[in-house]
Amino acid sequence: MTSVTGPAGGSAGAGSRDAYLDLLKRCLTRYAGGEVFLGEPLEKPTWATDDSTTMADLEEGRYAHQDADTMLGWYRLDNVRECMESALAEGVPGDFVETGVWRGGTCMFMRGVLRAWDVRDRAVWVADSFNGFPPPDVAQYPADERFASPLAQQSLDSMPYSHSIGLAEVRSRFQRYGLLDDQVRFLPGYFRDTIPQAPIERIAVLRLDGDLYESTDVVLRHLYDRLSVGGYCIVDDFSLEPCVRAVEDFRAERGITEPIEKIDWTGVYWRKTSA
Repeated sequence: MTSVTGPAGGSAGAGSRDAYLDLLKRCLTRYAGGEVFLGEPLEKPTWATDDSTTMADLEEGRYAHQDADTMLGWYRLDNVRECMESALAEGVPGDFVETGVWRGGTCMFMRGVLRAWDVRDRAVWVADSFNGFPPPDVAQYPADERFASPLAQQSLDSMPYSHSIGLAEVRSRFQRYGLLDDQVRFLPGYFRDTIPQAPIERIAVLRLDGDLYESTDVVLRHLYDRLSVGGYCIVDDFSLEPCVRAVEDFRAERGITEPIEKIDWTGVYWRKTSA
């Protein structure tokens, strides 16, 4: 298993790696230095006003540029890099997984981290329906009732981009960055159908971005045991009550006591310290 013990090529190698990943982050978010980067002027959500929304909201990932490859802001992308590099440096076994990928930008960043460190024996798993959110199963997951309301659809419609992105488009965006290769593995379909039998053996970083109670619960129940000791579990939607409840219910049921660390206004993570 590849390990990362220090900057390849000394300080020059570290500088090149940092420059590449910093540029990749700017391109994926279409944001840099307080203004739009490599993109058209920002189209704000219909609910946004000049007083309540600023360029800083792009950096914080409160919403995305209409052509961005990721909805994450810089803080959560930095967290992905930090968790990955920690796992690589310490030889934590396993691949890197995101469940709920939108246009795939965060997984592109994961693949970029592996390229920056010349890691060739680990994969990035890209799991999504590639067809939008699943119809909420309120009978089995009553916490997801809010996602079945007209207000939920109104919220989605207020954004200047679709939340339903097809697999062909995601693959195309990977290709534009030169990051589509055999280290990128796609899992298309609703999590309830794909995650239980996903051919993933071990995981070093597991990143959840499914919004719903069901989507969060299914991933934790079927993939958390595959997360290696020393690996990281990242949850993107800790500002959404159904997701919070799913995480808290799972941790309580399993007796997970590792502290939850805050990333930003919606992202959290913890490190798995015991089997």
